[in-house]
Amino acid sequence: QVQLVESGGGLVQVGGSLRLSCSASGGTFSSYSTAWFRQAPGKEREFVGGVGWSGGSTIYADSVRGRFAISREDGKNMVFLLMHDLAPEDTAVYYCAVREGSYPSRSHREYDRWGQGTQVTVDS
Repeated sequence: QVQLVESGGGLVQVGGSLRLSCSASGGTFSSYSTAWFRQAPGKEREFVGGVGWSGGSTIYADSVRGRFAISREDGKNMVFLLMHDLAPEDTAVYYCAVREGSYPSRSHREYDRWGQGTQVTVDS
């Protein structure tokens, strides 16, 4: 079974940037649709963005479109979430997840493999 590990979180100032990484073992991202979700304290898990198994289809939440970008490097078997112009409301634990299927879903219930998460804190 594929296992996912996120990294790259940390503390960043308002307006700053971060790149989160998600690495996979026991499987390849090219076999799954991959998504990033986030969860802030007291809030439900929220879809951030996703990429299809082909790597060519990306979708984003309205709240991050234009600021965040997902990319995939098949040679490294990694998926990245590049975040720009960060704001305090972006503070959350960020998770990557995969699902079988050619297209990412916006529902966290559609994903059955999750990483442990990485904390992103935007300091105002």
